[in-house]
Amino acid sequence: MNGKKAIFCWSGGKDSSFALYKILQSAEYEVVALFTTINENFKRVSMHGVREELIELQAAHIGIPLIKMYVKTGSNEEYERNMETFLLTQKEKGVDYVVFGDIFLEDLRAYRDKNLEKVKMKGIYPLWKMDTSKLAHEFIDLGFKTILCCVNDAYLSDKEVGVMFDLNLLSNIPSNVDPCGENGEFHSFCFDAPIFKEPVNIKVGEKVYRPLEIKTDSNNPCPTENKTQGFWFCELSNT
Repeated sequence: MNGKKAIFCWSGGKDSSFALYKILQSAEYEVVALFTTINENFKRVSMHGVREELIELQAAHIGIPLIKMYVKTGSNEEYERNMETFLLTQKEKGVDYVVFGDIFLEDLRAYRDKNLEKVKMKGIYPLWKMDTSKLAHEFIDLGFKTILCCVNDAYLSDKEVGVMFDLNLLSNIPSNVDPCGENGEFHSFCFDAPIFKEPVNIKVGEKVYRPLEIKTDSNNPCPTENKTQGFWFCELSNT
């Protein structure tokens, strides 16, 4: 194996899956673990709303160990504190790189790299600056299968949450929605892919609307629009 040990920031969504596919294809890095941030109170992936056990199933079907980092309050301070502790532990194990699925958000990449610099680690971005329309179509053409598990109501509605990310969706989403949802328009859950040994069988349940007051500052560079009132989620479970 190559000496460049890396951990992979795994959300369970489309871009994570595609970035992992790309990094494994390159064979330049040895991905020793996936790591996911879980809300300890709800046992779900933050923002995606996906159950912890579904992330565990993904990792099992990929065949890479999963490490979970828990947060309770959801504050930026808590996240950074827990993340620094987590990264230092990985650094002691010889891991020097962290892989992310980000595509073009400069502020977010700068934020990640700044935090990694504190522990003398480096971020790797396999999808960086790629055309998101081409990425979306390549993703589908290669046989990745994913479902929208969360949508921002400033861009999409309950009609889109819970539907497949496919050519039909791409041809019908509004022009102000990035094809990969890179601006936070939607989040997804990947249940089948070339990197999976077998699909994760899922059942789509009820749709739930969560009003949310969006706040951004220099320490939390996640772009949103003022018209965002909340998010639609769909309940996913293993069949």
